[in-house]
Amino acid sequence: MACWRSMRLASKAVVGALAGAVMLGAMPPALAQTALKVMVFPGLANFSIFAAQHKGLFAKHGLAIELLNTPNSDAQRERLAKGEIQIAHAGVDNAVAMAELAKVDIAIVMGGDNGFNRIVVQPEIKAYADLRGKTVVVDAPNTAFALLLYKVLKDNGLNKGDYAVKPVGGTPVRLDAMLKDKTNAAGILAPPFAFSAVQAGLKDMGSAAKAVGAYQSDGAFVLREWAKANSDTLVRYIRAYVEGRRFVLDPANKAEAIQLLADRLKLAPDVAAQSYAVVTDPADGIAKDAKLDMEGLRNVLKLRAEIEGQWGGNPPPPETYLDLSYYDKALAGL
Repeated sequence: MACWRSMRLASKAVVGALAGAVMLGAMPPALAQTALKVMVFPGLANFSIFAAQHKGLFAKHGLAIELLNTPNSDAQRERLAKGEIQIAHAGVDNAVAMAELAKVDIAIVMGGDNGFNRIVVQPEIKAYADLRGKTVVVDAPNTAFALLLYKVLKDNGLNKGDYAVKPVGGTPVRLDAMLKDKTNAAGILAPPFAFSAVQAGLKDMGSAAKAVGAYQSDGAFVLREWAKANSDTLVRYIRAYVEGRRFVLDPANKAEAIQLLADRLKLAPDVAAQSYAVVTDPADGIAKDAKLDMEGLRNVLKLRAEIEGQWGGNPPPPETYLDLSYYDKALAGL
């Protein structure tokens, strides 16, 4: 009898062990973390990335992101071309410049925002005409926001040669250059740096993008060859990014989002709140789900054609630089 009880207990133990093994086998394995190097300019355009990191969305999609700040667009473009980073976020005209000037096979895979760019000048500048003979500061002299600045000046009667151009670097560097050297008379700055500039005594002359209308500023771009070889990784990245954007734009998360912005960009609470208001503005804020503005990209190309004389003044269709198949697949899975 005792032997029979022992056999029954042993049988139950085996069944339990087998059931446990089945349950363990049914449990999905932990998602492997794919490492990605993503390079950005410091600033408000990274809000969705900050949110995705904050809420663990990259990890949720099996990604380990190393977020790198670039000092200027030249460094960012060079590192992307060499494969030292996988994804770049910047003004998409930088992607066009890579394709046309450096002959690198790139693809813009996602939109972002219109840049929220402001033209900021020294306090003694009363009108754009006052910039004649003065120095303007830019990132690179032949891409993105520099072209936007030249367009505004051209529309106000100033052509290249009427002012000096000094390449200094990204937005924080341009602000620093203007604050430390009053001979740096003008530059394009985006929030929150534009807010800091005004607080420091510089003058905001208004929106830069008004000169061209719709404008596709920030976007994500990659090497086409890398994207083809790592399509699943890119799709997962876009999904996490879009989920981060949805978090930012959800009014229920306002307080948490403002605090996140203050923490990540080291902003005073009032500046963080101002920046949040810009980003979430229903008309001019960041694009829902980071959708690319096709008309804005057309204007980016028109601007390059007009200011730089690219393509003999006749820009190609935007699709030349796009591959939105990864974006479409990412959204279909959300």
